[in-house]
Amino acid sequence: MALSDFYSNHGDYRTRLVLNTRDSKGDVVGAAAAALDLIKNAQVQAIIGPENSMQANFVIDMGNKAQVPIISFSATSPSLSSIRHPYFFRATHNDSSQVKAISAIIQAFGWREAVPIYVDNEFGEGVIPYLFDALEEINVRIPYRSVISAEATDQEIEEELRKLTTKQTRVFIVHMTPILGSRLFDIAKEVGLISEWYVWIMTNGMTNLWSWMDHSDMESLQGVLGVRNYVPKSKELESFKVRWKRKFLQNNPSMVNAALDIFGLWAYDAAFALAMAVEKLNNANFSFEESKAVGSARTDLESLGISQNGPKLIQALSSTRFKGISGKFEFVNGQLEPSVFQIVNVIGNGEKVIGFWTPKYGLIKKLNFTNLTGYSTSRTNLGTIMWPGDSHSVPKLFYGKYDAAVGDISIIANRSLYVDFTLPYIESDVVMVVPIKNNSNRNALVFLEPLTGDLWVTSTCFFVFIGFVIWVLEHRISEDFRGPPSHQVGTSLWFSFAILVFAHRERVVSNLSRFVVIIWCFVVLILTQSYTASLTSLLTVKQLQPTITNENELLKTGEKVAYKNGSFIRGFIQQLNFNSANVKTYNSSDVLDELFTKGSANGGIAAAFDETPYVKLLLEKYRMKYTTAGPTIKTGGFGFVFPKGSPLVADVSRAILNVTESDKMREIENKWFKKHCTDSSTLVSSNRLDLGSFWGLFLIAGVAAALALIIFVADFLYKQRHVLRGSEVSAWKRILQVLTNFDQKDPSSHTFRQSELTEGRRIDNIEMMGAVEASPNTNFPHCASNSIQTDLSSVFFGEQGRPSTSHEVEDTSSIPSPEIAIHEHTTFLEAKKEKHTENE
Repeated sequence: MALSDFYSNHGDYRTRLVLNTRDSKGDVVGAAAAALDLIKNAQVQAIIGPENSMQANFVIDMGNKAQVPIISFSATSPSLSSIRHPYFFRATHNDSSQVKAISAIIQAFGWREAVPIYVDNEFGEGVIPYLFDALEEINVRIPYRSVISAEATDQEIEEELRKLTTKQTRVFIVHMTPILGSRLFDIAKEVGLISEWYVWIMTNGMTNLWSWMDHSDMESLQGVLGVRNYVPKSKELESFKVRWKRKFLQNNPSMVNAALDIFGLWAYDAAFALAMAVEKLNNANFSFEESKAVGSARTDLESLGISQNGPKLIQALSSTRFKGISGKFEFVNGQLEPSVFQIVNVIGNGEKVIGFWTPKYGLIKKLNFTNLTGYSTSRTNLGTIMWPGDSHSVPKLFYGKYDAAVGDISIIANRSLYVDFTLPYIESDVVMVVPIKNNSNRNALVFLEPLTGDLWVTSTCFFVFIGFVIWVLEHRISEDFRGPPSHQVGTSLWFSFAILVFAHRERVVSNLSRFVVIIWCFVVLILTQSYTASLTSLLTVKQLQPTITNENELLKTGEKVAYKNGSFIRGFIQQLNFNSANVKTYNSSDVLDELFTKGSANGGIAAAFDETPYVKLLLEKYRMKYTTAGPTIKTGGFGFVFPKGSPLVADVSRAILNVTESDKMREIENKWFKKHCTDSSTLVSSNRLDLGSFWGLFLIAGVAAALALIIFVADFLYKQRHVLRGSEVSAWKRILQVLTNFDQKDPSSHTFRQSELTEGRRIDNIEMMGAVEASPNTNFPHCASNSIQTDLSSVFFGEQGRPSTSHEVEDTSSIPSPEIAIHEHTTFLEAKKEKHTENE
């Protein structure tokens, strides 16, 4: 299209350019082979190309050898110098021309560090020295360089980007081709580097070719800044775009969204320049002189001929100048001179021009300003920017204006991304401060407060359960647990609850019962001792308690809170999801006390968050008025601040250790904190005893009682197996019979056998004494009668539960004579004997 347009406008020219095209297929070797073929075989007078800087390096050397001008409209690497290669003409802008525009952007926002991310080839490496020099002029440090291979896999790119997350620098300058760059930004978004904390600036290597990128690729570029070569608008340019689009769609009907980039404009103008230069030569000799080494040449390069027209053609090209569709076209030292760069911001599927950069005026908002006076790098000369993360505020980066910061500066993780801290010289945590309430007025039910409700209920249930287990184990073998049903229930409950004061008198016979009672006595002992200690504390210690115990109460009730103005605690409060309308600030302890006095309902607050050193001073000033509550958030303490990489950090940290390990720091703390401060936590009573403190004991007691009950039931059913297996009666009647037997005494128990044996011996003794008393034998001494009377008295008083001793003085007038006692008791003894005989 360029040659057709040129010669249609210059029909009087006597020369015509004939195109010989070759396709390098994007390969360096292919480009060299194509250039060799054009020079050796086609004997072309000039070559427009190659495609990129990597291909151009070898082709330029070949052009110098054959004296054939190489005119490239896309080889932008500064390492390709026209000074060293006189037959190389760069019909585009050198990449180094944009570094001043990039440094002006960085200077405008005051960023002090930047990391370049570039491709590892001729194109990527060429601009880096110039970028370093430009940033060094404005005192911007480059602490790290991120180099990515052109053939890097996604995993390799991700590994390199994750290294950047560990660095303190948050400004990145990307210089690579669009294909590799789009992959880089996709992975950077996944890693989390495309967020409000980061700044991304792209060189024109990507911004000049945005028109060829998919919309999906643009999603990862949101908020990114870019520098792009500016092309002034003109009627010729708009007309050419329309004609180019029409012709392109005719040849490529499937590529609907294709757009013409600036490299196409430079290629168009390069063809114009070459046609003009050739016309200046008139009837020049366009032949090639064969190399003298043709016969002995071993390679095609050695046998290359030399263009006879080459020296004149490069002079003609150097003097050619005109206004092309890309703007002013003139070779200065073999390349086009840059003039203006656009600064664009990626938003949505397109871009927004936020300003311009010119070598003379620096950053400007519009090109048609007439009142410009000098070079400026003010950010006010740029339009509104949408930063990564959909943020309209400038990312918060450190500026590096100071060499050190000394004071009560808290060491936190977020700050350590931008500066270096020394070791802490004092510990510091974030705590919640609340007023103290006095609960000195006690109610009549204060004895219930030591235990929580669930512990009271659990304890009562276990007392009943243990009483039931003891009754089951004892009522068949112990008289103490027999009698009417109401008596048995009362005895069981009495026995269980009496263990509280160890006042139970009932005798347990079963070994299983003894096992259960031992375990239960241990549980009751611990429970009563804990209850006594807690009740004592409630009745004797002054009841000073916090009005709020944790931040959840504040969130539920919507109470107002406060933090010290300018403190990092603001972010901590935001993480707790407090409503911003309920958050206040204060500048001094007096203001804080005033806010507490007003209360949350009257424009004050219910709680405040601050660091422990400040809280200690507050508690010292307002004794017995405030206390700390809720969880403690750990921080790194107070330290001194230095720029990243400062050599002073180690020396100052070592000096801090010398102070903190000595008595000097202890003296400082005692002077300012411990001398007058009272630990308010000692003024707050301990928490009530809950089930969580005793569930292990209850579990042990429950398992022991259940185990004893299971053993007893298994043994009882085994002994009743003859009843359960009987087939003469129905199953229901057999069950009723088993239950009846369960309610009766166990005749096989050793306790009942021993009782019957003792009672039989007592009957025999009484009969013997009656026979002796009735005998007429007068030879018995008188003392025998007295002894019998004494023994009988002891027997009868023993039956009535009133044993007497030899030391007691008894009223004998109420005691019946032996004869009457024996006579009246004969009938009773006979009856007992008959019953005893029947039982036998």
